[in-house]
Amino acid sequence: MTDNWDSSLYDDRHSFVWRAGANLVDLLDPVVGQRILDLGCGTGHLTAKIAETGATVIGLDSSTSMIAQARQNFPKLTFALADARDFRFDEPFDAVFSNAALHWIHDAEAVVRSVAAALGPKGRFVLEMGARGNVGRIRTAIEDVLTASGHSPKCPWFFPSAGEYAILLEKCGFEVKMAQTFERWTKLEHPERGLREWLEMFAGAWFEEIPLGQREPIWRVIEDRLRPDLYRDGAWWADYRRLRVEAVSCS
Repeated sequence: MTDNWDSSLYDDRHSFVWRAGANLVDLLDPVVGQRILDLGCGTGHLTAKIAETGATVIGLDSSTSMIAQARQNFPKLTFALADARDFRFDEPFDAVFSNAALHWIHDAEAVVRSVAAALGPKGRFVLEMGARGNVGRIRTAIEDVLTASGHSPKCPWFFPSAGEYAILLEKCGFEVKMAQTFERWTKLEHPERGLREWLEMFAGAWFEEIPLGQREPIWRVIEDRLRPDLYRDGAWWADYRRLRVEAVSCS
């Protein structure tokens, strides 16, 4: 998998991603003695929050830059570089936790099967990801502007409905305890460059075939199109819509 992440910029300008998911750890409810995998751990902040409970936690990510930053941030914790679609550990986990990571992987079944294989009997899978309709306004603007510019946009994201993901989990041997979608409008961190920085960090794959020197006018058109809807009170906002799930392995 191509590693396009700027982990320093992620920590500096996009900490809202892990901060917004911090209460997902409350749903996980880790305790001393449990063995937990943080799948798609990024720069390790939620891995550390889980570790504070006394649970044994391993952070896993496919990005070399994210793992390097996580190890720098939290040198006493364990982080592994691996693909969420195909990973193995010698010992089973009591729970697998994932925040804002799985919507980057279209082969969702491979991920869920890897999670199922990593869990022990009655192991829990607690996750949050983008839901169907997530950043819908931003996505529509990107697609329309790229198409009008003569490009063929290809979406890098996988945003399922609650029902779609529940069916997948049941197919792979899980019992779904909870699956819900909810709106989470999110204020971006820079008052003027917030949307531009968001596009550079999270939508870069849309523009990979466009030379760097030709991206600026396209981004400017996207900003102009979205300003009436997403810029208010002196700040840019992203129209997030999230899917939160708790499931238990039937094995």
